[in-house]
Amino acid sequence: MRSYRQELWFELPTRGGFVNITDRVADCLRASGVREGLCLVNAMHITASVFINDDEPGLHQDYEQWLERLAPHQPVSAYRHNRTGEDNGDAHLKRQVMGREVVVAVTEGRLDFGPWEQIFYGEFDGRRRKRVLVKIIGE
Repeated sequence: MRSYRQELWFELPTRGGFVNITDRVADCLRASGVREGLCLVNAMHITASVFINDDEPGLHQDYEQWLERLAPHQPVSAYRHNRTGEDNGDAHLKRQVMGREVVVAVTEGRLDFGPWEQIFYGEFDGRRRKRVLVKIIGE
């Protein structure tokens, strides 16, 4: 069995946003040489997310509005976490909702998606460098 590890780095200039990382993950898969196995894609920061969904701008705007209603950034004083000097209590909650990682089957050397599925990096406390781990195992 083969094992491959790669880190992808992101630094969004805004507090939040979504980045389609499907092509970058597919590049990792090609570099791994794995034809059959599993691909884990994991946000390595507690205010960022990795998830699978459709690459449709309206859906992304819906996510942003929905998440802001669930856990609004303001007032920052509403979050006990922010008493530590942080201002990102909302970002931790948004990450919890959107998820930490995804696992995608690898079949015949390709990411084995359903219709319209793409992999996204979700940022909820940006303006600093963060990483995503891609770990591929298989044959």
